[in-house]
Amino acid sequence: MTVHLREVEAARTLLQHVVEQTPLAHSRWLSTRAGTPVHLKCENLQRTGSFKIRGAYTRIAGLSDEERGLGVVAASAGNHAQGVALAASLLGTRATIFMPEGAALPKVAATRGYGAEVRFAGSGVTEALVHARRFADETGAVLIHPFDHEDILAGQGTVGLEIVEQLPDVSTILVPLGGGGLAAGIALVREQRPDVRIVGVQAADAAAYPASLAQGRPLAADLGPTMADGIAVAEPGIVPFEVVRDQLDAVVTVSEESMSTALIGLLERAKMLVEPSGAAGVAALLDDPTGFEGPVVAVLSGGNIDPLVLLDVIRHGLSAAARFTRLRVRFSDRPGELTRLLHDLAALRVNVIDVMHDRSAEGLGVRQVEVVVEVATNSAEHGDEVRERLGGLGHTLL
Repeated sequence: MTVHLREVEAARTLLQHVVEQTPLAHSRWLSTRAGTPVHLKCENLQRTGSFKIRGAYTRIAGLSDEERGLGVVAASAGNHAQGVALAASLLGTRATIFMPEGAALPKVAATRGYGAEVRFAGSGVTEALVHARRFADETGAVLIHPFDHEDILAGQGTVGLEIVEQLPDVSTILVPLGGGGLAAGIALVREQRPDVRIVGVQAADAAAYPASLAQGRPLAADLGPTMADGIAVAEPGIVPFEVVRDQLDAVVTVSEESMSTALIGLLERAKMLVEPSGAAGVAALLDDPTGFEGPVVAVLSGGNIDPLVLLDVIRHGLSAAARFTRLRVRFSDRPGELTRLLHDLAALRVNVIDVMHDRSAEGLGVRQVEVVVEVATNSAEHGDEVRERLGGLGHTLL
């Protein structure tokens, strides 16, 4: 490896008055599910809303005065953009950030608010990175890569140092895994604590590491659509890949349903607002509650989520947890039928969210109407009970 624990310790000294030592919060909810103590490392409460400021500041602080005089450039859809922007501002250098067309407006506004110039390029981070590299070649600005540099790993590794100091008997750390900077940085603590298991967690639809680890080298993967944009990276970085390959105990994947369910749980039970990628570690724990030796720490890597995306994720999470469902009911189009349905739903302790009429659905008879009712239930069992009871009351469910 080209980076070691001593570089992480040096980064911690450098960052002492720059970043927050984020809380390590015990989770009774998750501890009960897992049957072992579970804690949450709350990097969603970090400056800029994610761990990225740690690596960005460490990297830019390592530049010479001449390099900082030429400015820095980065490509990002959100968290790295904000980390680089703030770090550059604190260190007195210009930052130019290339963001994809259509990047979330709150993230764009935050990046500008930290003092960076934002330019839009391409439909995704990969295309934005091409423009950032070109800008670096043309202007001499230093490219601050989001994960593929030794200084980035050293900075992100300070999360791991804090964990082992805040919870000396930690056995397993669950870390969201995208390009690998955070997971590899945290894994460097194994020089000091070889007994700690490190597990990387990827979104199933954006998982480049399993195939890369199987082949022994970074490979590009086809990314599917995922809500976890913070860890949707097509190809692992060369620098973090070596550490992940040698030091991580496992890499697991989680579904979109698992991440949205975890996000809802963190909101309701832990009172934590976390972006989908930041909830990946908790999703892995919910998927396999007894699969990780405790005490367990799940790293909440970030909390920057577009409110519009949050609405969609909440809806998706409630559906995945069987607490939000659609009922399709067909009945005669005459006065009082809809009222009877809604009255029966109220008696079954169901909260009606929306009602949609369809008088042109396939198979409808004359003077028939199909109604789609979106409802919130207490559980999957409650939903099954509602369907059964409605049928018993004479309603035709499709």
